[in-house]
Amino acid sequence: MKAYTQGMRLRDKVAIVTGGGHGIGRAYCIRLVAEGAKVAVVDIDKEAADKVSKDIQGQGGEALAIKTDISDPASTKEMAKKTFDRFGKIDILVNNAAIFGRFSISRVPFWEISLEEWDRVMEVNIKGAWLCSCAVLPFMKAKGGGKIINQASSAFHLGMGNYAHYVASRGAIIGLTRAMARELGEFNINVNGIAPGSTQSEENPDQARLEFFKLPVSRRSIKRIEYPEDIVGTLIFLASSDSDFVTGQTIVVDGGAYMS
Repeated sequence: MKAYTQGMRLRDKVAIVTGGGHGIGRAYCIRLVAEGAKVAVVDIDKEAADKVSKDIQGQGGEALAIKTDISDPASTKEMAKKTFDRFGKIDILVNNAAIFGRFSISRVPFWEISLEEWDRVMEVNIKGAWLCSCAVLPFMKAKGGGKIINQASSAFHLGMGNYAHYVASRGAIIGLTRAMARELGEFNINVNGIAPGSTQSEENPDQARLEFFKLPVSRRSIKRIEYPEDIVGTLIFLASSDSDFVTGQTIVVDGGAYMS
């Protein structure tokens, strides 16, 4: 990891990244800090959040690790308060955390998904983004604006089978993004989404997982595995002033598998 150079596009901005302890979330945290931001690394896995935070601090960046259950209203409010108390404001919220990947979910037809698993996926993947957005909203309104970036998935656009609960939750995120954008524009708050393709974001994937990430390659225009580094540039665009007149949009970053 390279030492951070302050004075980039997000100099002195304060960002919250949920699911920041692993995978894509970790890459988001690192790139945000490289662009000058201060970052709250939010994860239910406090040990992982601590590690990312310490790595950032060791390279001269500013970061705070916060353990948060994004499906719990009190926990999300505490997340926002701790971030504000430490950094004095909240400019950017990245709703990245979701149940998939490192959290095992059933890969079965929709009629075989258990009620408990369906409810838990929805509770985290869509309710969590809603709760985190509600928690930061007073702070963004008070400072006169902000950026909310919701993580969706190209799986919604492609209609991926055997993951109906996950795909439905990603479609709901796109709907939430549009509704929030309509409601928050008057407060100078932009709300947009990113829809990555299947991304090899695990630290030490076994051979079976590597083969899983190779499966979408054949339907992509850019025929290779997708990595977190392929997505971070889109995040920075949406988090920066470059996208001040962009809202309610979800940008697909999947190597050209889906084209709208």
